[in-house]
Amino acid sequence: MSEPQSEHPSGGNGPAADSPLPGARPMPFRDRHDAGRRLAELLEPYREEHPVVLALPRGGVPVAAEVARGLGATLDVVVVRKIGAPQNSEYAIGAVAEGGVHVLGRAVGRASELCGEELDALIAQAEGELAERVRLYRGDRQPVDLAGRTAIVVDDGLATGRSALAAVRSLRRRGAARVILAAPVASREAAVLLSQAADEVVCVEIPPDLWAVGAWYADFRPTTDDEVTALLADSPAAPGS
Repeated sequence: MSEPQSEHPSGGNGPAADSPLPGARPMPFRDRHDAGRRLAELLEPYREEHPVVLALPRGGVPVAAEVARGLGATLDVVVVRKIGAPQNSEYAIGAVAEGGVHVLGRAVGRASELCGEELDALIAQAEGELAERVRLYRGDRQPVDLAGRTAIVVDDGLATGRSALAAVRSLRRRGAARVILAAPVASREAAVLLSQAADEVVCVEIPPDLWAVGAWYADFRPTTDDEVTALLADSPAAPGS
């Protein structure tokens, strides 16, 4: 299994020389489309494998659309919903993905003092939200057949990596022969975690301290559901998909 890869504008490998510090907001990407085009350059070696590009909605879709366009690949989504902590729904203690995949940070769950019933309720809520998102984004279309193929999972950034880990496991269950995890920027912790689950981790930036994914974008406005569905509709199936 490969080590996380990082390529920087200077052409060097490894963490950026000027790491992000509190108050210093690095913005190497203009927006998600710019990030996707730069990520597509690193993923060019996979073109000959005729991969399927699968985005993590919502923010990963504009990035993945550029990757799919750059590689001449099919674009689809792999839907994941985080399991939010009771006191703070924005803080993810785990994630659920298509195919009944659950990823839970058990130490986090214990620290949150959740009993079994409370945790089951949170998982059930996340699974209900997951089903709604699958219907919204995919509609009547069937998921792309991944049996024996290379799948490239794309997000706009990886902080904890739990959602991406759930996505990787979901695609394994769907029969993908190889799973590549790709993002414009990732924390070191997420890159290490995901390198143990994916066949490759490909990032433009792996800073010593991520701080926040949004700090790496000049324009990090939320991606809307309408944008997601429009990008998916505008992405024709690639030959051999």
